[in-house]
Amino acid sequence: MSLASRHALVCGSTQGIGRACAMEFARQGASVTLVGRNDEGLAKVLAELPTSGAQRHRTLQLDFADAAGVEAGADAFVAEHGPVHILLHNTGGPPPGALFDSEPGALATAFAQHVLTAQGLARAVATGMRDERYGRIIAIVSTSVVTPIANLGVSNVIRAAMGNWMRTLAAELGPFGITVNNILPGFTKTARLESLFAGRAEREGSTIEEYEEGVRKSIPLRRLATPEEIAAVAGFLASPAASYLTGVNLPVDGGRLVT
Repeated sequence: MSLASRHALVCGSTQGIGRACAMEFARQGASVTLVGRNDEGLAKVLAELPTSGAQRHRTLQLDFADAAGVEAGADAFVAEHGPVHILLHNTGGPPPGALFDSEPGALATAFAQHVLTAQGLARAVATGMRDERYGRIIAIVSTSVVTPIANLGVSNVIRAAMGNWMRTLAAELGPFGITVNNILPGFTKTARLESLFAGRAEREGSTIEEYEEGVRKSIPLRRLATPEEIAAVAGFLASPAASYLTGVNLPVDGGRLVT
């Protein structure tokens, strides 16, 4: 499970699942580059990363609202700092709402933020991964790849696109020793989930606590995930232990998809 001498590029790493994944990769010995748009947030997490031995952690400021800028920024970073062995793609989900009520532009915006940035980053790092004969591309997506989630219309469409993006790339990059997998988190304690719960509770005329209790009952394990539990799976996928696992949409959802 050691990631010593490996370099991980972790997107959306100032909070939530992205931050937890950055911590996990650093704990396993990787040098971590934190990616986000908030300099202050990046600096805060950078100061908290575990460091030992030859690890060297960095930050890279990119705005996922600008897909072309993300690819250009990643290209320049790799040219300056050398190969990336692990790419964790992670960015905020589209706003909630019914799909039919969404303007076509909302789909285009979300597609660019998710699929186009993932494509640009993968293109930026894949050559180095191929040359190093070690590559792990991991995307944090959603269980809506398998089953759409009510009132997340745009997100359902884009997450499904990310599912087939990953599977296609896994087949194309496998001969170069690069694995590509998606993690599909279930309900996880993040700021986005708190916001979604608040909106749904208001619409249903209940409290957030009442709504959350109903959600817990729908999960076989009867609880929400922590970001660290998602990060533990990312740590496995990034490691040599997962060398024969590729092209998988992996639910980490407490069993919710089986109900």
